[in-house]
Amino acid sequence: MTSTSTTQQERPAAPSTRKDERGALRALIMRLHFYAGLFVGPFLIIAALSGALYALTPAMEEGIYDKELHVPVSQTTVPLADQIRAAQEIAGDEQPSAVRPAPKPGDTTRIMFNDPSLGESESRAIFVNPANAEVRGDLTVYGSSGVLPFRTWIDQLHRNLHLGDAGRYYSELAASWLWVIALAGLILWLTRPRRKTNESTVAKRTGRINSDRARGFGRAGIARIHSVGGLALLLGFLFLSATGLTWSQSAGDNIANLRASLAWTTPKLSTTLGPPAAEQAGGGEHNHVPTTTASAGPAPMVYDHVLAVARREAVINAGKVEIKPPAKEGTAWTVTEIDRSWPTEADAVAVDPTTMTVGGKLVFDDFNLAAKLSRWGIDAHMGVLFGLANQLVLAVIALGLAGSVIGGYLMWWKRRPTHSTSWATGRPPARRFLRTAPWPLTMTVAVLALAVGIAVPLLGISLLIFLAFDTVLGIVKNRRKNMETGTN
Repeated sequence: MTSTSTTQQERPAAPSTRKDERGALRALIMRLHFYAGLFVGPFLIIAALSGALYALTPAMEEGIYDKELHVPVSQTTVPLADQIRAAQEIAGDEQPSAVRPAPKPGDTTRIMFNDPSLGESESRAIFVNPANAEVRGDLTVYGSSGVLPFRTWIDQLHRNLHLGDAGRYYSELAASWLWVIALAGLILWLTRPRRKTNESTVAKRTGRINSDRARGFGRAGIARIHSVGGLALLLGFLFLSATGLTWSQSAGDNIANLRASLAWTTPKLSTTLGPPAAEQAGGGEHNHVPTTTASAGPAPMVYDHVLAVARREAVINAGKVEIKPPAKEGTAWTVTEIDRSWPTEADAVAVDPTTMTVGGKLVFDDFNLAAKLSRWGIDAHMGVLFGLANQLVLAVIALGLAGSVIGGYLMWWKRRPTHSTSWATGRPPARRFLRTAPWPLTMTVAVLALAVGIAVPLLGISLLIFLAFDTVLGIVKNRRKNMETGTN
């Protein structure tokens, strides 16, 4: 009888324990969401606003650089060789590092040259009218995508605030915390308390609600917009965070190492020529005329031949392509599709310069799923995968992120005690996780935080700073409370 009675008394403890665990975990997530939003918020706002502007720059560049990018549509074209010679007259007889023929009627051909006076990943581009070899412009372009100066400036603002590698830590910090803040907000919404509203409760709150409405947006209204907007854009936030981290310095290296260990890397086209072709290039038994030399570089007419071979004998059929001469003796020419819109055209071929035959192919359809997702993710993040629609969606997500952070600050401001000093601020959420959480939950959270901190170092470092700050804040608060109560 005693045993049965004891068992019956202990049964209700399980639901109570689970409730305590949920309450403790929610308190921890609430405090984490608060501190991350408070201190990382400024970096998120900068990244969001510059990212929204960057997303819209492709359409803007079409107008800014109309002279360089566009020409009257003509039914005739001159060989690439003539266009290259026209560009070389401007560039001082330098050899091109790459050539991008006009992708469609009304576009210009882009002849690119290496320039030691330019920065890392920058090239000099001469824009030529394919109809008559008229030079239309001379600009500095950036990266493999050939971004033009205006977009490059916005890109560097978004990436590093024009502070070089040191400035990249700002965007990495924002990307590192964005997914944490977003998921924490989702959990808080899912675990929000459902209060039953009765007449007495309504009566007690009527005055405050009417007061809030009279003043405009109250804290409850801002919180509702903050949560609903965050939920609507949650997938966009997670996407921006994940793709942004692939470009980061510390977390980006960890992601690259993980992909390499799982064989998820993007395959590369081999440009090494086989022994027979190498002998021909060196003057073996076959009497082929060399198309490249170490001193003079490739003859301009070779570009036309290489492109013709790539289109005739291989898979190259996109309008946007890039032709690159051999990087060194004994390597092949490459012709690569560079159309990053949907469907993605990223096939590449290697062309033997002595036999003018295709020596190797790289077909995008044969990429592993991880490589395809990486390609699509990067292109979507840059706003080029789905054209203008992609750019508009990115702008909406970025502006929504900025608005969400600002809404969080407004809620914090409205929590401040108005009867106190003008410098008063809103109180952080209650700290009670360590006091109420069972040790298995505490250990699980600690191990998870350690693992994430190692994988995303900047997040781990900043989390330690938050913990140190919160600990000092707690000590000061307790000491002040003891002094007020007169206890030691």
